[in-house]
Amino acid sequence: MRILVTNCNTTEAMTEEICQGARRAAAPGTLIHGLTPSWGPESAEGWLDSYLSAAAVLDLLRGEAEDAAAGGEPFHAVVMAGFGEHGREGARELLDVPVVDITEAAAHLACLLGRRYAVVTTLDRTRGQIEDSLHTAGVAGHCAAVVGTGLGVLELDDRSRSLAAMGTAAGRARAAGAEVLVLGCAGMSQWADELAARTGMPVVDGVAAAVKLAEALVGLGLNTSRVGSYGRPLPKRRLWSRPEAAPPVPEAAPQPAD
Repeated sequence: MRILVTNCNTTEAMTEEICQGARRAAAPGTLIHGLTPSWGPESAEGWLDSYLSAAAVLDLLRGEAEDAAAGGEPFHAVVMAGFGEHGREGARELLDVPVVDITEAAAHLACLLGRRYAVVTTLDRTRGQIEDSLHTAGVAGHCAAVVGTGLGVLELDDRSRSLAAMGTAAGRARAAGAEVLVLGCAGMSQWADELAARTGMPVVDGVAAAVKLAEALVGLGLNTSRVGSYGRPLPKRRLWSRPEAAPPVPEAAPQPAD
């Protein structure tokens, strides 16, 4: 089984970190292949970043699908590793394999572990889009809170600072009624076990959750429904890259007066 894992930003180091977490969760024989967009934001932290990221990731997946159709290496599922980022519905229209979003996957697993869960994420400004993503996935009703740590995505490599901020956020989540914690950024995956030990609460990492659910869907032979919402995209001309600027039209030479 070969699973593509898409980073939502252009930072290669984060793609590798995400893939390390995915490989730890994957079953023997599952191959994890990480993908980094060639354009878009270096970290996704807001609405503009999210929409740009979605377009870049869909462009990337389109290329992978075309390569596979032309005889390249096939893949059996896709894990979208942008927490709260847009694009999953478009990817489900585009691809003929299961597409699992880490936001949705983590929330579904959290609902099996406790009555209410909370998301511990990065900056407060991302809370709105995470809440919207959970609502669209149908799991917002069990979410007690989405709590920011005040750390940007690219600041999560500082262990002591990250764990301190995540611990504080976890305390606020528990006070809001959460019984389970969900890590609201793929870059937080490396701290899941330590946060669970510090808080005494189950901690769900979205990357690991999505990999296991993707394996299950492939193993069961299940795929996205083509009836209704995720029907195949309508045939039409689409520009997948910005067209080159047209050359300027030369001015007409002045005509001599009669």
